[in-house]
Amino acid sequence: MRALSWNLFHGRAVPDRPRSLLPEFSAAIAGWDWDVALLQEVPPWWPEALAAAAGADHRLVRTSRNALLPLRRALAQRRPDLMKSNGGGADAILVRGAAIAEHRTWRLRLHPERRFVHAVRLADGHWIGNVHAQANPKPLAHADMAVAGATLVRWAGHAPVLLGGDCNVPDPVVAGFTDAGGHGIDRFFVRGGLNPEGPVRRLPREGLSDHAPVLVTLRSS
Repeated sequence: MRALSWNLFHGRAVPDRPRSLLPEFSAAIAGWDWDVALLQEVPPWWPEALAAAAGADHRLVRTSRNALLPLRRALAQRRPDLMKSNGGGADAILVRGAAIAEHRTWRLRLHPERRFVHAVRLADGHWIGNVHAQANPKPLAHADMAVAGATLVRWAGHAPVLLGGDCNVPDPVVAGFTDAGGHGIDRFFVRGGLNPEGPVRRLPREGLSDHAPVLVTLRSS
């Protein structure tokens, strides 16, 4: 299994590009070789288009700043560089070549921002979880990662589990999981017989986002 994790920075680039970058993000995600993609800080109207471009199925959960979303969307599509996170937020899981049998979400917190862990169960029994932990203060990020891991254990039992995403701390502890590597705060964790096969790779992004996309190859023992 090849797993990608990428924080999309609310559809923005560095340096800023004052227009919708959906075509560029779609082309990048579609062009990489992965089986599951864990995406954070996604404009809420993007997951369907990203999945279609990549030939994938998808599930999403909306996070913070989604009130009056049609207005936010109208503004963010024109000037994502000005709207920033106020354009609305979502996390998304994309899956290629496998059927999604179930999708679950769990709210980690309401304040200071709405944060969730969500996961899909594939038809072969694997669970794939995605999380974007609270940024500040850092103890909340550690708490979010701990709860996200415990939630995946509760859902999956002894089944193989991948949990990945933006941890917002470089040293999260997820009880019962093995750290499968990552880059900075973007990391993967595994349990239930899944193990990394080689190091995590950073993928070229041509200035898209302020996070590097990371890719790990996993095998079942």
